[in-house]
Amino acid sequence: MASRWRDGPRSRSEDPACGLKTQMPRQQEPSGETEDAAEPLRELPRWMRLYFYGMHGVTLDVLLSSLQGALNHPDPKLVGFSSPYLCIMHSLTHFALEKIYSQKRCFRGRPVVFHLVFYPSVYIGLQILMGNINILTEQVRVVSGTQLVVHYILALYFAQVFHRGLSRLQYHPPCNPDPPGKPGPEDGGHDRGPLHVLPGYVRFLFFGMQGFLDEVIFTSIFNLVEKSDRTLSGHTSLWSFLMYGSCSFVVERLYFYLHFSRGWGTWRRLPIYICFIYTWEFTWGLVLRQFGACSWDYSHYPHNFMGLITLLYLPGWVCLSLYQDLLSNVLLRIKCTKDVNGLSGENGEINGALESKKKRV
Repeated sequence: MASRWRDGPRSRSEDPACGLKTQMPRQQEPSGETEDAAEPLRELPRWMRLYFYGMHGVTLDVLLSSLQGALNHPDPKLVGFSSPYLCIMHSLTHFALEKIYSQKRCFRGRPVVFHLVFYPSVYIGLQILMGNINILTEQVRVVSGTQLVVHYILALYFAQVFHRGLSRLQYHPPCNPDPPGKPGPEDGGHDRGPLHVLPGYVRFLFFGMQGFLDEVIFTSIFNLVEKSDRTLSGHTSLWSFLMYGSCSFVVERLYFYLHFSRGWGTWRRLPIYICFIYTWEFTWGLVLRQFGACSWDYSHYPHNFMGLITLLYLPGWVCLSLYQDLLSNVLLRIKCTKDVNGLSGENGEINGALESKKKRV
């Protein structure tokens, strides 16, 4: 889809941030990955990594709890649980695991020891510690053999897939975000290989995890207000991952087209976002209801239609639509390198070596 974008007209106006003089009645839809080859690659900012770690941890919570519930009491709604507390704990825990993973260089020649023994042991220990940190009770949680097996499998996933994939992501802050398009001529000039925008399936996964986080936070606040639940336990459904992922992916495409090609402002785009979101929610709810898998019912709310959509949530959808544009701009600043052999914790060393090499040249 990205290859079908057409560049808008280019004219000159004043851009104080970049020192360029460009005038753009319609904003140009930039043609590719990186337009400023002089800008050095950077590792993902710390706040971005913490945000992603928390969101990813909430996703694992929801996935595991929903599967456990489906095994014990089969329910097509596939409801899973997490909380903002756990989101924060996941951020801190996985930030520590990132530092542990960066010690992989100390096990050169012994990768099996690191991946199958050392890292899983640290991971399981941190997960047990996190599970027993509960300020509301003094009971110690005993980890069963099944949970140990699950933790070990997750540790292998983190060591072999998660950290390896994250190490491919680089933060490249240009003057203006670059939507997906044709590769620029300078994209192959970096020592770490050509840069690419995040592929569509990665953006879909990101938006799906963001949807989980949104629903967990919303339902936890709702439970706190309505039920005085201080544990801030929130819930969502596995179906929400598909709903939010696909909806946000399409809304992002609308943002690319309406903002960069048509030059529409935020408040002009917003009604289109809202109409699409309500249509998407109603369609998914109608289909899921046929199989008893619809996890929401707004029949007791005012201004609802068939219990599937309600105007009561309009302010929330407006806020999430505005936030969607911010997320899209952030994702446009993340580039993916193809031939990364280093670690996420070693990006600084790699970039430093590249800078030294450039200075010598």
